[in-house]
Amino acid sequence: MSDVVSRLDVLKTYKLYVGGKFPRSESGRVYEVTDAKGEWLANAPLGTRKDARDAVVAARAAVKGWSGTTAYNRGQVLYRVAEMLQGRREQFAAEVALSEGVGAKKAAALVDAAIDRWVWYAGWTDKVAQIAGGANPVAGPFFNLSTPEPTGVVGIVAPQAGYGHSLLGLVSVIAPAIATGNTVVVAAAADAPLPALSLGEVLATSDVPGGVVNILSGRTADIAPTLASHQDVNALDLTGAIAANGPGAAGGLEALAADTLKRVIRPVPDPFAQDWTNAPGTDRLLSFLETKTVWHPMGI
Repeated sequence: MSDVVSRLDVLKTYKLYVGGKFPRSESGRVYEVTDAKGEWLANAPLGTRKDARDAVVAARAAVKGWSGTTAYNRGQVLYRVAEMLQGRREQFAAEVALSEGVGAKKAAALVDAAIDRWVWYAGWTDKVAQIAGGANPVAGPFFNLSTPEPTGVVGIVAPQAGYGHSLLGLVSVIAPAIATGNTVVVAAAADAPLPALSLGEVLATSDVPGGVVNILSGRTADIAPTLASHQDVNALDLTGAIAANGPGAAGGLEALAADTLKRVIRPVPDPFAQDWTNAPGTDRLLSFLETKTVWHPMGI
């Protein structure tokens, strides 16, 4: 009869995802993440304003290469993310179930929906120009062509509450922004950051260039104002912000963004009523695109 040797579990150390690497928070601090019943799950890095600024630097450095990649290649990369996420389906289902207090079956369905969403946006990368651009009729011997271009660096306050927010909601705000050639800095859901931090591990092994997606965990009140006021952030998605005025809420963040003329997506009044399982449509694909119009003589 062999002796049964007990062993300690190897607990996962969650880290930020910035510039394609996994740094600890600049502060060296962490905070406790609990499940729906208040039980301890893990320690997540407590991202700071310095971490947010570092992430913006990484995102800006990645803009030229990512926006210059062909739309077809971006689609291949997004599809690769779906492949890698599929391979870690069980892990993400467990994290979503614990983070959101849903059953295993519902959690698996949410992960499947997140995988499908990557595939959906992958298919749009080389088609969005057909609905966002075109040839314009003009009175004269000219071609007048409008083409969409990415806005640049997008700061995202990820969904903070509501059914399916920790992974599916996160993917639903990241994927359309990068599908069109933007880079992003994301403040993950403070109450359920583990699926977001694990998503960084998937992105790092999915041919997504470092800096295209940067994921921070911590207090949204610390990270979001830095993104809103940063002069090198071109647009702001406030989906996860509180729909109210005041510091840290959507109204205050939008006021900070106005100083640098950022394009802003406002949050819905009731985040709990937002169902991320609904079909996404093309609104978010078009939200962070600029239109370049070129005139060219027809010739003789």
